[in-house]
Amino acid sequence: MAGESIFVSSATSAPDIEASEPPSDASWPGRAAAWSALALLVLATGLIFLGTTVFGVLTERIKTDLALTDEQLGWLIGPANILFYVLVGIPLARLVDIYPRKVVLAAGLLFTSAAAALGGLAPGFAALFATRMLVGVGSSAHPPGCYSLMADFFPSRLLPRAIAIFQLGFIGGTTLGVFIGGQLLATALGWGTTRWMGLTIHPWQWVLILVAIPGFLVALGLMTISEPPRRGVHQHGAAPTIRGVALDIWRRRRVYLPLFLGVVFCAIESVSMNNWRTPFMIRTYGWTEAEIGNFMAPLLFVSSIAGIALGTALTEWLGKRYKDAHVRALGILFALAAPSAIAYPLMPTGELSLLMMALSGMFSLAAAVPQNAAIQLVTPNDMRGQVTAIYVFIFTLAGALGTLGIALVTRHIVGDEAQLWKALSITALLLVPVAFISVGKGLRPYGEDVARMGRL
Repeated sequence: MAGESIFVSSATSAPDIEASEPPSDASWPGRAAAWSALALLVLATGLIFLGTTVFGVLTERIKTDLALTDEQLGWLIGPANILFYVLVGIPLARLVDIYPRKVVLAAGLLFTSAAAALGGLAPGFAALFATRMLVGVGSSAHPPGCYSLMADFFPSRLLPRAIAIFQLGFIGGTTLGVFIGGQLLATALGWGTTRWMGLTIHPWQWVLILVAIPGFLVALGLMTISEPPRRGVHQHGAAPTIRGVALDIWRRRRVYLPLFLGVVFCAIESVSMNNWRTPFMIRTYGWTEAEIGNFMAPLLFVSSIAGIALGTALTEWLGKRYKDAHVRALGILFALAAPSAIAYPLMPTGELSLLMMALSGMFSLAAAVPQNAAIQLVTPNDMRGQVTAIYVFIFTLAGALGTLGIALVTRHIVGDEAQLWKALSITALLLVPVAFISVGKGLRPYGEDVARMGRL
C-alpha cells in the first residue's frame, strides 16, 4: 500500500510493527522520475559488476605475470574486497539512512572507479591486494543506497518488479564483463608489456584502467536523481546507531537469520564458484579467455534475462496466495538451482559445463528477486541502509571466504591445482543442505511478520 509507515518498538521485547495511514503529502514519485532513477542505478550497478567480472577473466594472466599461487589468487578475488567492510562498509551504509542517497552513491562510484584504475599500476601482489580492498570499500554503500531508493520510489506491489529490472545491472555487468574482458585482453596482448615512469604495465593492467573510465561519467549522472521522500520510519525519528540496528535484528532474529543464512547459497554459487570459472575452464578444458567470453556472454545474457523473468513471475504469483511468498519462492528457486550447480564441474565437455553454469545462474538470479524484496519489505526505512549493508556484507563475506575456501580445498584436500573441478564439486555438495534448512526455518516467521506489518 502506498505511503505506509512502519514503527518498531524500542522496548527489549519483540518489536510491535504496524502499518499506519500516510500523511497527506506523502505521494509516490511520478513514473518518469522513478524509472529514470532506476535506469541510472542499473547502469551504475552494471559498471561495478563489469569491473569485478573483468578482473575474474584476468586471473590466470595475473597469476602468471605476478608469479602467484592459487592461494594468493584466492585472496585477491575473495577476501580483498571484504577485509575492511565491517570497519568501513557498514558505517558508510549509515550515511544512506542520513544523507541524500544519490550523493552517497555518486561518491562511492567515483572512489570505486579510481581504486580499480589504480590496479592497472600495481607492481605486485601487495599493491594489487590494496587496490582490490579499496574497490570493496568504495562499492560497499552501493547496494544499500540502491535498495533504499527503490523502496521509496516504488510501492510494495511494484518493488519485486523494480528489483528484477535492477538485476539487469548485474546481468549486463557479468555477461558483458566476460565478453569485454576477453576481447580487451586479446587486444592488449598485442600491445605487449609497457614501461612507464619506472612501472611495468602488463596487458591485463591496461584492461583494468580502460574498464574503470566510464564509472567517472556515470557518477555524475547519479547526481541528477531526484531524491524521493523517505517512507516507513522509526518512532524515534532518527537513523538508529549500528548497535541499535543490531539489537533490532536480534529481536527479530526468527525473521532475519534465515534470510541471512540463505544468502550464503547465492553468494557461493554466484560469487565463489564464478570467480574460479575462467581458471576452471582453462585448466579443465583448455579454453582461452576469448573463447570463454565468446561462448558464455550470450549464454549468460539469455539465461539471466530468463532468470529475472522467472523470479518476478513466481514471486508475484505466490504473492497472490501466500503471506510468505518471498521466502517460499526463494526455497523453490534454491531447489531448482542445486542440481546444475553440483553438475557443472562434472561435465565431459566445456560446452556442457557452461550450459550447466548458465542454468544454475538462471535459478540463482531468479532467487535474488524475492530475496532482496523480502529484506526491504520487513525493514523500517531508517534501518534499510544499515540492514542492507549487513545483508550484503554476509553475501560478500560468504562469497569471499568461499572463493578462498575453494583455493584451500584445491591445495590441501585435492592436492592438484589442475583438478580444480574436484574442489568446485565438493563446495557445491556441502552448501546445498545449508540453503534448504535455513530457508525452511524462515517460512512461518516471515509470513507472520509480513501479515503483522500489512505490507502485502
